Amino acid sequence: MTIKPVRKAVFPVAGLGTRFLPATKAMPKEMLTVVDKPLIQYAVEEALEAGVDQIIFVTGRNKTALEDHFDISYELEDTMRVRGKSLAILDGIRQKPGSPVYVRQQEPLGLGHAVWCAREIVGDEPFAVLLPDELMAGKPGFLKQMVEAYNAVGGNVIGALEVPDSETDKYGIISPGKIDGRLTEVTALVEKPKQGTAPSNLMIPGRYILQPEVMRILESQEKGAGGEIQLTDAMAQLIGQQPFHGFTFDGQRYDCGDKAGYIQANLALALARDDIGPSVRAFAETLIG
Repeated sequence: MTIKPVRKAVFPVAGLGTRFLPATKAMPKEMLTVVDKPLIQYAVEEALEAGVDQIIFVTGRNKTALEDHFDISYELEDTMRVRGKSLAILDGIRQKPGSPVYVRQQEPLGLGHAVWCAREIVGDEPFAVLLPDELMAGKPGFLKQMVEAYNAVGGNVIGALEVPDSETDKYGIISPGKIDGRLTEVTALVEKPKQGTAPSNLMIPGRYILQPEVMRILESQEKGAGGEIQLTDAMAQLIGQQPFHGFTFDGQRYDCGDKAGYIQANLALALARDDIGPSVRAFAETLIG
């Protein structure tokens, strides 16, 4: 079995970010910062660490700030040079010519539709999908961990994360087959099962490595839950047709699509920093005390 390398990553970033209004009225939600870095940059750096060399953004209207962020800013860089400041802080932003690529999702028809919009660029290669709302903190990064597993088993590998049984009704859940360490065979995907009916406590936290055949399924995919074209429905059709595994993350997940999760991410990552961690910790202890 020939396993093609994962060179391309799709970032669905066309959402309106209504849960963070008014902050997201004129600014993409993906540009919300955790400490001093936008959410989208954390996800892009995670993909680059995993060996991805083509970044594909599926955008919508009013996303120019995101495009500008990954462009060269001549005025800024020249000013920094004149002032003798290092440009190393921009290393995670500046991309090689031709990457990233921007594709427009013209209608909000769901995650599956957003991924399908990247079909011409993905072509016949396996590809990753990363949801920037899900900030994954770990070393190595989550996608790099997944790519290492993918290189061993091929097929489709989706992220997995253990959650309490009381929370399984909030997520897409993996129905498990054979388990080998952190690698779990996927026999089915169950979207938000009712309390007490979940086949496992492994949820899907917004990281995927998929084969290009999923694009052909999405081509004719009918609308599912919420009246949207669901990626989960298309992935489910690949189970039994191709190898399909879940890979459990060794690290910490922060749901930055939720206000509480976003604040928790800022606090946790700030506390982990050598430069600001001690002062943030002292302030937090004073505030709580």
